[in-house]
Amino acid sequence: MDVPDYDKALYYTLWGQWDDLLVLMVRTQDDILSKRIQHFLHAFHHSLDEKKIIESHDNLLYYVDHAMKHVPSAAMKI
Repeated sequence: MDVPDYDKALYYTLWGQWDDLLVLMVRTQDDILSKRIQHFLHAFHHSLDEKKIIESHDNLLYYVDHAMKHVPSAAMKI
């Protein structure tokens, strides 16, 4: 899993680029990130319950934030 996947997920989610987020969902090696994106996009496009949409959006952002904190920086890979 590359850090750029997390950066892309954050960027696409915040700017509403759903097509790019869907492509990222398919290409990422992080299964949890892929599932979170899938749940959010499904809720966004098919749910009438605003609370469910917001909850899935928040879950995606919380996971991205959590994952980015635990990825070693490039300087530590030497």
